Amino acid sequence: MTTNNFTIKAGLLDGRGGVTPLASHELADLGANRGLLWVHLNYASTEGQSWLYQHSGLDEVIIEALLAEETRPRVTQIGSGLLMALRGVNLTPGADPEDMVSVRLWLDRNMIISAGKRPLLSLREVDAALANKVGPATTGEFLVEITHRLIERVGEVIDDIEDQVAEMEEEVLTAESNELRTRLADIRRQIISLRRYLAPQREALNRLQVEKVDWITEHDRMQLREISDRLTRQVEDLDAARDRAGITHEEIASRLSEQANRRMYFLSIVAAVFLPLSFLTGLLGINVGGIPGSSSPMAFTVFCLLLAALVGIEVWIFKKQKWL
Repeated sequence: MTTNNFTIKAGLLDGRGGVTPLASHELADLGANRGLLWVHLNYASTEGQSWLYQHSGLDEVIIEALLAEETRPRVTQIGSGLLMALRGVNLTPGADPEDMVSVRLWLDRNMIISAGKRPLLSLREVDAALANKVGPATTGEFLVEITHRLIERVGEVIDDIEDQVAEMEEEVLTAESNELRTRLADIRRQIISLRRYLAPQREALNRLQVEKVDWITEHDRMQLREISDRLTRQVEDLDAARDRAGITHEEIASRLSEQANRRMYFLSIVAAVFLPLSFLTGLLGINVGGIPGSSSPMAFTVFCLLLAALVGIEVWIFKKQKWL
């Protein structure tokens, strides 16, 4: 089977790590099939929806959950089966990893149904493993395999985010603030988007460890516990990256504020120096009689010397007050 450009694809897991592909018309009579059935369908396609309602044998509540347009990571036990909604990072070229891809799962001892609308690399890898006869043999192993691959991809993205945050921490004192602020805003947006789904996914995997379904073996539960612990560490790393990004943002804001204060201080000193000079030149520039020195050829020179002396006195006062 394949998970590319699909409407509905299916195969029978042989219990030894391999799979026997099934044509779409063979899915109409599941009673004739022996083994563990895996059906992967596009929940947005008419063919996939039709098969779910007419041939899957599932309760309508389960079908509606598999076809829901928006999902939040969760695990719900219904009878002897598990209804799950998980999220994986979007590693399609040109896509944003934080635009997480949804996969909906129904799992019981005899059937696995996975539903999605966009390709998911983790499902492709499980499919490839089955084609090479090294894939999961049971429903429990399939569950372990898909969750492991989903969390592994998430870890790669979080590691990349941590590297970017560390790089920006080093650049905060040297790089251009405007450029750094834009990059930092992008990183913080990625962190918020990832955490929106990873936090409930962590709770879902924690719940998965205690669900009492007989087709999950003790070995499967141990592996699921390790996967859940890894996801917990990833969420903690994401929180740490968020805090570090926040501190970096505060450092940039402080640096910009310091630069603005320094410039305002310089302008204030310049204004303080020229304020008395402007007053004197304005006073002597009025067009009325009696202006001192109006008839003396040396008056302008004397006035300029007085202004220079006044500037010198001001500078001396500023230095004495430690304003310069």
